[in-house]
Amino acid sequence: MAEITAAAVKALREKTDLPMMECKKALTEAGGDEAKAIAILKEQFKKVQLKRADNATEEGRIFIATRDGHAEAAMVEIQCESAPVATGEVLRDFGQSLVEQLLRGPGAATPAELMSQKPAGSNRTFQEVFEEIVNKIREKIVINRIARMTGPVGGYVHHDFKTAVLFVGSGTPKSQEVLRDVAMHIAAMRPVVTNPEELDPAAVLAERDRLTAEARASGKPDNIISKMVDGKLKMFYAEQGVLAFQPFARDDSKTVGQALAEGGLQAMRFLRWTVGGQNK
Repeated sequence: MAEITAAAVKALREKTDLPMMECKKALTEAGGDEAKAIAILKEQFKKVQLKRADNATEEGRIFIATRDGHAEAAMVEIQCESAPVATGEVLRDFGQSLVEQLLRGPGAATPAELMSQKPAGSNRTFQEVFEEIVNKIREKIVINRIARMTGPVGGYVHHDFKTAVLFVGSGTPKSQEVLRDVAMHIAAMRPVVTNPEELDPAAVLAERDRLTAEARASGKPDNIISKMVDGKLKMFYAEQGVLAFQPFARDDSKTVGQALAEGGLQAMRFLRWTVGGQNK
């Protein structure tokens, strides 16, 4: 049996960043052949995945990258088992690199497609880097979902990195600030839809009929009744979680729609993600 020297173990550890004992075991199994030892260590990724496959991934972090001018933005959610991993430098750096690739690279429809790509200047794919991270951390980590949206688009990530929003408007923004402000509003106020057209038409009609009957009972003329109903429907839209009609969190003297109009925009759509949640 080949002698496994401390220098050989140290050299392997420096290349793989894995624990000394793991490196020594791999070298022993490989008969001192460093290339074979590296292959053995890579195979451990599959063992870690299998062993921890049923573990819950209730922690994680969401990453956002935005092009200058807010013409385009991307978002990536990574889930893991523990808070220290979620907030650690390794996951932070990997996630930021991944979302930058999604934004500035050829694009990807799925996490797997994105992971098959190589970061600029690297000869390894994101998947290969990911496997090394899992080998080192020994925790279940999942690249859960990705999104890329064209703008004008604003992005916001909450300070705990567990809630994030991409908001898309239409028009020519007078400033970029309103895009981020609306994204922050969405994170805090949790609208359900962007515009009234997305609500159930039957529910809107039923509410209009109710308000009309209520207004007619007051004896007002038809032209006044129409204005009364339209005004109260706006309140109904806000109560139903329509973004454009919610009081703007930044300045509740106006609605989100009014704030956007002042900034040269209209609300189009949004994505609101929470770690482990569904698209909102």
